[in-house]
Amino acid sequence: MPAAVSVGEGLARGPEGVGRQAYRGRGVSPRLHSPAMTDQAPLRAFSGIQPSGIVHLGNDLGAIRNYVALQDRYQAIYCIVDLHALTSTHDPDAMRQRTREMAASLLALGLDPARCTLFVQSWRAEVTELMWYFTTVTPVSWVERTPTYKEKRESQPDDINHGLLTYPILQAADIVLYKASLVPVGKDQAAHLELSREIVRAFNYRYGDTFPEPQAVHTEAPMVLGTDGVRKMSKSVGNTIEILAEPDLIRRQVMSMVTDTQRIKRTDPGRPEVCNVCQLQRFFGPDFEELWEGERTARTGCVDMKKLLAERIVRHYAPARERYRELMADYRLVEGVLEEGAARLRPIAEATLDEVRTKIGLR
Repeated sequence: MPAAVSVGEGLARGPEGVGRQAYRGRGVSPRLHSPAMTDQAPLRAFSGIQPSGIVHLGNDLGAIRNYVALQDRYQAIYCIVDLHALTSTHDPDAMRQRTREMAASLLALGLDPARCTLFVQSWRAEVTELMWYFTTVTPVSWVERTPTYKEKRESQPDDINHGLLTYPILQAADIVLYKASLVPVGKDQAAHLELSREIVRAFNYRYGDTFPEPQAVHTEAPMVLGTDGVRKMSKSVGNTIEILAEPDLIRRQVMSMVTDTQRIKRTDPGRPEVCNVCQLQRFFGPDFEELWEGERTARTGCVDMKKLLAERIVRHYAPARERYRELMADYRLVEGVLEEGAARLRPIAEATLDEVRTKIGLR
């Protein structure tokens, strides 16, 4: 773990200047004065994100915007889950780089270390100990039936490692190590949380009431289609829009998007309800219904819609893009935030494990 550095006011701003004044004039560590671990926000929420590198449009619309919004509603804990990523990433240099890029991306897009706790999963090693205890109360059949395990067996058939099987047990440990009771998820993903609840329930039944059963905080996170207009936006598929990339790359990616496949001629009426480009307009301007009507009446064409969307995406993410470059150029600031986050959680993690060891008879 890197040495702590002073984060100062260097990180106290997001893509729209969020938290710009957070540390100005205080001269203190955010670890001591953040609302994240105080009584100002009574409910604790936890969410983890894979270190997949620089974020894309699907990451932001599907998760990060909600992360930013929830900072002021809960004691929000956000974790870059590098241990989970080891189930598919075996290149140490790639792991380090992707973790750095994800951390810088999250901060550039608005996570404020004065209003939430951001850290790297492996920097609080207590989670692996708790995971082992959970494996002893989790039937094998529970994890074998997990949809993600079945999907991974198909997507990486030459690397079906044990970590893929126990992946959801580590997820459960992630959440309740910090006694988090809430997990923000889209409504279509709520079922994924149920296994964590079952594991917690099994532990509590055997050893007494210890952990809260995590509840879903339903968010309105959309499922963002990629540039192919068919599959979910994903780097592994290669259909992403890289919102923190150079503007010319963003424009090329948007202009490559598949639109309404039934609209052959410019004069044909469009169907904005099925056109991915039209659907994305609603996230970047209040006039999306007017734009949709233009498509229905063939007043505008697909190329027009793509150009407009590209420019709006470029403009919207310009502050975050600049901030991302600054953070990657002086990564000590980011490391400082991550270490502060891990240190902030240390007393909670240690207290949880002390309680668990006593209850299961190891102390």
